[in-house]
Amino acid sequence: MLDAIAEFGVLLLLLLTGMDADAKLIRTIGRPALTISATGVLIPFACGVSLGFMLPPEFLPEPNRRMATTLFLAVALSISSIKIVAMVVRDMKFARRDLGQLIIASAILEDSIGWILIAIIFGVASEGVADIGRLAWTIAGVGLFLAASLTFGRRFVSIAIRLVHDSFASEFPVVTLILVIMCGLALITEALGVQTILGAFVARGLIGESPILTKHISDQLRGRVASFFAPVFFALAGLNSDLTILGSPRIALLAAGLILVASVGKFAGAFIGGAIGRLSRAEALALAIGMNARGSTEVIVASIGLSIGALSWDLYSMIVAMAVLTTCAMPPTFRWALARTPMRPGERERLEREAFEAKGFVANMERFLIAASDHPNGQFASRLAGL
Repeated sequence: MLDAIAEFGVLLLLLLTGMDADAKLIRTIGRPALTISATGVLIPFACGVSLGFMLPPEFLPEPNRRMATTLFLAVALSISSIKIVAMVVRDMKFARRDLGQLIIASAILEDSIGWILIAIIFGVASEGVADIGRLAWTIAGVGLFLAASLTFGRRFVSIAIRLVHDSFASEFPVVTLILVIMCGLALITEALGVQTILGAFVARGLIGESPILTKHISDQLRGRVASFFAPVFFALAGLNSDLTILGSPRIALLAAGLILVASVGKFAGAFIGGAIGRLSRAEALALAIGMNARGSTEVIVASIGLSIGALSWDLYSMIVAMAVLTTCAMPPTFRWALARTPMRPGERERLEREAFEAKGFVANMERFLIAASDHPNGQFASRLAGL
């Protein structure tokens, strides 16, 4: 029962992360975010693969499962935690800066790539070997599911949320509908033979783009997750990890190597991507440091790997330690790098204008009431006001 609640908590964590993310940033920023996310995943992934093939046999769950272990380890080293990155950037009042938006957009893309990889790896490597026929079936099914979800699925979700929101005086039915949509998509992906997290990943994008999703509804859902489901998941993750193994010099040395490879690989990937995206050296440095936080994402990846037997208990504990240490190291080093990153030309004027506009009446308005007649002119005027 606790495992079921914890898995539901994982799905809700992914859902909330997507509701925090602003997909418009990716379309606005464009090329730099693509290059940063591509190199930011590729280089640490390659480092993880190399590390996985060099692991001593005693750290594998089974001798014939090295491929599955290597793939999960590579993904764990590749993904940044969008939730931690976005939270730190916003707490430092840096979210509206050009570089802050680029960091969040790159983390969103990295997160998306990572969860698609996890879903495919789960479907293909759960037995420790890659089946070409199963691989083709999994990729085809995932592609069809994504295409259907991002076309008519987006419109269906938007209409459903609008109808429920307008049909009930309370906002609780909207929260219920969001949970039903998330669970439905998660069950579809499970039927395809991939992890349920892919369904939650798609649901977060569809629900997050709904124009009816008010801040109040988001806060209601967030409160339930933060107060119950997420703590159960992280408590079980902590109970499953045994940090006393670090008392062994050999394991401590291997854990230090894992943390070093994870940090250097992610830093190098993000820094190179920033350089390709034509960022200054100071901006690329701040971005590379900011993308190095693993947080809850790595704990989720490690928990999935442990649940299917792709990771041993010792390796799982080392990945959790890596996630904790990189997350703790990110805020102070990121603050140091930001202090040395000057504003771009015109950036200060844009920030002042946005701060002024944010205090206006229209920017803080969610819904308003119009009295109009049934005459075509009245209907037309109300339609214009609604737009």
